[in-house]
Amino acid sequence: MEYRETEIKGVFILEPRVFDDERGYFFEAWKREDFERHIGPVDFVQDNESKSCRGVLRGLHYQKGEHSQAKLVRVIKGTVLDVAVDMRKGSPTFGKHVMVELSESNKRQFFIPRGFAHGFLVMSPEAIFTYKVDNAYAPQHEASVRFDDPALGIDWPIDPKDAILSDKDRKAALFADAEYFD
Repeated sequence: MEYRETEIKGVFILEPRVFDDERGYFFEAWKREDFERHIGPVDFVQDNESKSCRGVLRGLHYQKGEHSQAKLVRVIKGTVLDVAVDMRKGSPTFGKHVMVELSESNKRQFFIPRGFAHGFLVMSPEAIFTYKVDNAYAPQHEASVRFDDPALGIDWPIDPKDAILSDKDRKAALFADAEYFD
């Protein structure tokens, strides 16, 4: 596995070594020892999976305070554009984002540490998205930032009116009004 830190410190793209042959493929999706050597200790406690159709935009979500989550995300089927937004007020990259394409063909993974909002847009007819988190879901501590807030400057390749959103995401706060991490 190759671990590449992005322009935002602590956010990594993981590129697996894939072994292909006439039977299919094999790769190590996660190995604690290697992960801790490159990124550090993270105690994943829950795995989640979602299935969505083209145009679904989930996010930008995060959990506040002691309920915040680090995530290791990947796509099993389809293609998504995945985004992490730095919500750490004292960070030199506060309000900046990283976008990466994750797909069943590139098999990339994206590590998002605590203190970030996260979201993704489904680009394929269907996508199955999976992620490990280091803290259990706590709905009463969840927050959202608008995916199309101009202050974030995220260049989503979709007209905002065509994005398929949940009610929660339609009502998300603007970045200027969001709760940040100290």
